Amino acid sequence: MENTDRMVKASASLDETEGPYMTKTSSMTEELLIEDQLRRKLKFFFMNPCEKFRARGRKPWKLCIQILKIAVVTIQLVLFGLSNQMVVTFKEENTVAFKHLFLKDYKDARDDTYAVYRQRDVYDHIAFTMKQYLELRNISLGNHAYESGDGGHPGMTACQYFYRQGSIFPGNDTFDIDPKIEKDCFYMEPMTPISGLAESLWNMTLDFYRLVKVEIMFKLKAINLQTIRHHELPDCYDFTVTITFDNKAHSGRIKISLDNYVAIQECRDWHVSGSIQKNTHYMMIFDAVVILICISSITLCIRSVVKGIHLQREYVSFVQQKFSKEVPWSDLMEFVNGWYILIIVSDVFSIVGSILKMEIQAKSLTSYDVCSILLGTSTMLVWLGVIRYLGFFQKYNLLILTLRAALPNVIRFCCCAAMIYLGYCFCGWIVLGPYHTKFRSLNMVSECLFSLINGDDMFTTFSIMQQKNYLVWLFSRVYLYSFISLFIYMVLSLFIALITDTYDTIKTYQRDGFPETELRTFVSECKDLPTRYREVDELSLLCCCKR
Repeated sequence: MENTDRMVKASASLDETEGPYMTKTSSMTEELLIEDQLRRKLKFFFMNPCEKFRARGRKPWKLCIQILKIAVVTIQLVLFGLSNQMVVTFKEENTVAFKHLFLKDYKDARDDTYAVYRQRDVYDHIAFTMKQYLELRNISLGNHAYESGDGGHPGMTACQYFYRQGSIFPGNDTFDIDPKIEKDCFYMEPMTPISGLAESLWNMTLDFYRLVKVEIMFKLKAINLQTIRHHELPDCYDFTVTITFDNKAHSGRIKISLDNYVAIQECRDWHVSGSIQKNTHYMMIFDAVVILICISSITLCIRSVVKGIHLQREYVSFVQQKFSKEVPWSDLMEFVNGWYILIIVSDVFSIVGSILKMEIQAKSLTSYDVCSILLGTSTMLVWLGVIRYLGFFQKYNLLILTLRAALPNVIRFCCCAAMIYLGYCFCGWIVLGPYHTKFRSLNMVSECLFSLINGDDMFTTFSIMQQKNYLVWLFSRVYLYSFISLFIYMVLSLFIALITDTYDTIKTYQRDGFPETELRTFVSECKDLPTRYREVDELSLLCCCKR
């Protein structure tokens, strides 16, 4: 109001003045008007939704849409999670069932140690798998069936992979080998009599000196009926089971593993009696509503980001013209609202994830993992965005201010600490890897060291170390003690102190006031009351009507 009164007095004096200074005074008045308008626009731009509502009476549409989006996105994720949980359970239970059905003497939690050590055992395990496959209908508790095609039953495929030529004489330390891998397969139909199994099996002679692996593959079908309880149409599953006898190491130990690849598709002919009906269309409509809400949210956020960039350019141009200096980088970043960027990213993830979810429900896709990552990340970002609205209250924005102030120093500190951490990772991998199970790969080394930083598995890490080589054992003690002492007592303590100092600084600022930047000082000179913005809007509307 003081700036406006000053401009009114300058305008009145301009009407009463005559002479050569009239043009100069008019130019000064126009500059004052531009400066006052810019200051008022900046003040309104940096208001929170509640202040903007009091200033102009406009509904906080972005806030309303974000609240609505939190509800619908969370409901969508929960529904998808329940459906995905049934799919995952069905896959895992079938895989466990196949291991007990087709692997001889298999026991749970023995995947790492399930192996054979004699030639006769290899033939017995292969024969057992084939016999169980032929008797599947009589022994399986599930609704498993053979896959049928237009050309009959594909059946089972058993292939052996071996070196083309090999003569190995370990006693004389000599060998002659051709490393090219050849493949030899035979096929067995599901309806093959059990009596013909032995003849088919012994037609495949294994030369263990050249043998690389034996691979048995067959396909089965099943229907997941548990989805009926959740008012969903059951899905039809195609299981591609692969049993591998791995002899790549030629160490006298052939490891046996079973992999199960799952393909989900819509059943061809179905009928559900009673009141249970297919509700896929309702779910797809709900997903479409989520997409529309996210599109509305992303449109409003992009509009706000664009307005901020335009206002930034206008302020930069004003400062350069009036003060002939550059605007600091910190002031420029005030116009870019990081929360809007976060919301835009979450909206994009939610839209793409919802489209994939609709395709999965229509049985056009089965990429549950990609859809789960997109929907889970979008929901996480949406809930993180709630912190922005809590930050409007001084008692709740301490976390946000501390994270924002400490982030640059934390990044620089982590870059320095990462150099030390990587050095220990490479050293532990190459020195302790042959003697310690937790240091066999770089990934395992990193996980082990990170656990040690958090005080986890310390005694186990020390005790597992083999004492076959005293020099390496002594090195491991120096290595582990130095790493734990350095990172727990120094690096981690410095990291905590860095956050604590920033926290204390923010608390001091909240008590004594935050340091004013040039931008905030410029905006604080605007003393207009909230009703002033409504008067300006009404005046602009009347001017448009007159025109």
